[in-house]
Amino acid sequence: MSRKLPPLNWLRAFEASARSQSFTQAAAELNLTQAAISKQVKLLELHLREPLFIRNPRSLELTKTGEAYLPKVRDCFDRLAAGTNEVFGRRRSEMLTIRCMVGFSINWLAPRLPRFMARHPGLTVRIISSVWGDEFDREQFDFDIRYGIGKWPGQKARRLTWETMTPVCSPALLQGEKPIRKPEDLADHPLLHVLGYEEGWGLWLNAAGVGGDIDKGRGLHFDTSLIAFEVAAKGAGVALGRSCMTEEDLSSGRLVAPFDLALPIDQAFYLITPSDDTPHPDAGLFHDWLIEEAELARTAGDAA
Repeated sequence: MSRKLPPLNWLRAFEASARSQSFTQAAAELNLTQAAISKQVKLLELHLREPLFIRNPRSLELTKTGEAYLPKVRDCFDRLAAGTNEVFGRRRSEMLTIRCMVGFSINWLAPRLPRFMARHPGLTVRIISSVWGDEFDREQFDFDIRYGIGKWPGQKARRLTWETMTPVCSPALLQGEKPIRKPEDLADHPLLHVLGYEEGWGLWLNAAGVGGDIDKGRGLHFDTSLIAFEVAAKGAGVALGRSCMTEEDLSSGRLVAPFDLALPIDQAFYLITPSDDTPHPDAGLFHDWLIEEAELARTAGDAA
């Protein structure tokens, strides 16, 4: 459907002038000259082929057409503002924003966030999700939590996790017609892969001594660990779990680790900030708390 809409700046000039009943006040609000506001309103009237204002010597007065049009324009602006806030949230100057991969948000960050909010009850934080991080957009978020080896040009990286990886599956797969009891038994079950990880099934199977006996690429491939773990919990395959992502599922018994081999890996989650950016006023609070939580988790992992 074709939409022949007037230019937005004409509509803004009309709405501000109608609200204040003055071109001069509208000009001050929109940081324009009085002549520019008057011209934009006149262009809008010519476009609509209807006068919107009665121009008195010292004031403005809406015509009947202007009175009918004003609530329509206001409603459009209100809807646009509400939609923008819904999709993009408030500006970073108003809210500390962290972008984080979905699986890490749910499995590692979410269980710890109540401690941060209890320590800083008046602070507002916005968490937005990513699957695999694009370039750092400082207009959209203040911190980015990414997975890798810690090298991103022009950005500072603080390591958050030191982890191992091991197969995880539903407890049901330890029984049945093809029970999983030794690494060779993985040949009888679909392998669940997560795209984007450099260290995957090939590395673990080789370390377990069965790399030449099992097709490392077969099975199902997903773009997030959450789906892989969900499929594994349903008994539809075996996922390769990273220790920071599977702690709660293993503790609850929803997933089990059938083998003792937990292979240390080089990749990890990092807290990313631009090296040349002016930080958000609350950035230091979140940064220090997150590093503290990472050290606590590392200590607990070493003790285990």
